[in-house]
Amino acid sequence: MTQQHPFRFGVSLFTAGSRSVWRARVREAEDLGYDVIQVADHLGLPAPFPALVAAADVTSIRLGTFVLNAGILSPTYLARDVAAVHRLTDGRLELGLGAGYVPAEFEAVGLPFGTPGERLRNLETTLAATRELLAAEPDSPKPPIMLGGAGDRMLGLAGREADIFSFSIMAGVTPGLAPEDALARRVQVLRDAAGDRFGDIELNLFVAAVGGSTDQVDLTIIRQASGLDDTQLGELPGVLVGSPQEIADRLLRYREQFGVSYISVLEPHMAAFAEVIKHLR
Repeated sequence: MTQQHPFRFGVSLFTAGSRSVWRARVREAEDLGYDVIQVADHLGLPAPFPALVAAADVTSIRLGTFVLNAGILSPTYLARDVAAVHRLTDGRLELGLGAGYVPAEFEAVGLPFGTPGERLRNLETTLAATRELLAAEPDSPKPPIMLGGAGDRMLGLAGREADIFSFSIMAGVTPGLAPEDALARRVQVLRDAAGDRFGDIELNLFVAAVGGSTDQVDLTIIRQASGLDDTQLGELPGVLVGSPQEIADRLLRYREQFGVSYISVLEPHMAAFAEVIKHLR
């Protein structure tokens, strides 16, 4: 059995048509029982840092990037922005970083997409430089670092450096393994990399879909990405299908077996998953 952290729940918001709409959505998320407001880093969505600062004015919960594309970021400017947001949110920032996985986003800023190894090395360099710059600030802001992904090399980096690790939807996909066995293998890789500090790493699960049955949720994107059929998709750890009580029981088992205690859902599933939260408080 792994060490059990308390449950936490995050929601990734991207409806920001206006200041009033954004603030109302943030308040709704807190009222529904969420612990963290998260903002992704993709073109066409709200800019993470301004959105989180705006959210800080109307909520007392934590605020996180989920996750920034480190492949297109300058450590100097990132450290400046992180320090400012840390202060403007009274220290509630969680800094989520990833290696980047959308070629068009690299192309948009004139940078090569590179190989997975090159992107991971860039993430490691950016993280180290940003930490060094933050440590030189007068107040030495030190937000928790979340890293996200599914690959073994990312898990190795997280074992050394992360405070939180987020398992992507692909963490449940490994040829020849059942989805939960695939997740268990990745947890073990992280455990081996982290050694004695494994118990201090909070394990997050990214949830791509929530619903009463697979025919009630849109599985198109993850179907294309994974090549699995709908029955198999319904078994992925990041696809939660069933009644609120059944999903809650599943998450309790995940915490017991895998140590996963921090669950992040997308905005379209915010209300449905709130019914699950009620069974886990």
